[in-house]
Amino acid sequence: MSVVPAGALPAGVLTAEEADPPRPAALGPRARLLPSLAAVYRAQLSRARVARIPLLFVATFQSVGIMILMRGVVDGGGEARAVVAGSSVLVVAFVALNLLAQYFGQLRASGGLDHYATLPVPPAAVVLGAAGAYASFTVPGTVVTAVVGCALFGLPLAHLWILAAVIPLAGAALAGLGAALGLLAPRPELATLLGQLGMSAALLLGVLPPERMPEAVRLVRDLLPSTYGVEAFARTFAPHPDWAHVLGDLAVCGVVGVISLAVATWAYRRAAVR
Repeated sequence: MSVVPAGALPAGVLTAEEADPPRPAALGPRARLLPSLAAVYRAQLSRARVARIPLLFVATFQSVGIMILMRGVVDGGGEARAVVAGSSVLVVAFVALNLLAQYFGQLRASGGLDHYATLPVPPAAVVLGAAGAYASFTVPGTVVTAVVGCALFGLPLAHLWILAAVIPLAGAALAGLGAALGLLAPRPELATLLGQLGMSAALLLGVLPPERMPEAVRLVRDLLPSTYGVEAFARTFAPHPDWAHVLGDLAVCGVVGVISLAVATWAYRRAAVR
């Protein structure tokens, strides 16, 4: 088989490469949000299961201890409702706000965001998957705290089913805030500090009865995302709950959750490209 130089070919005759130029390989379809979210959620849940269970015990023990201390100060009524509701939501704040801020702060400092950036998953799936996994750990501790609090203060257990709405909505709002703090903090130590300050705010402004707070502190309390979850839960302890106000508080908590998770997704994109 002889080889003929391209220059020796007659005009109008093309080589094989010129006649059929190579085409770029077709890219695979973009990963969809829901399957990616489920994959990230399962991965985060299995990874954090062993490490987070002791911390969840600490969060539950802390909330129960606070209620026992407040039992000597608060007898009943609206103040008891605020203490039990605030202590229950505090478990969510400890895990979803404090621990998630630390996780994303360490992930950014160690270069772990580069691993997620190479995966074919949308940024929203990474943030929502991690937030959902951390918020899932709060369910047992929140339920235990609520039951113990009702037994301590003599509150009814009939409407504890409202926790099925309070935990995911308050968890979304606090997890989005925690993820944003961890991703925007320039150093992991600062992310840990911000997470601790956020949890302390949820403790002081959520557990203490609002009737005993100065007006300026009440305004700050209204800015805290977990406040509306606390208010919704506390209203259900009344003999005749005002369900319109309960749904209104839950709606506000849900809107804040959407906004905070959107901010966390933007912070993730910003941190991943640096």
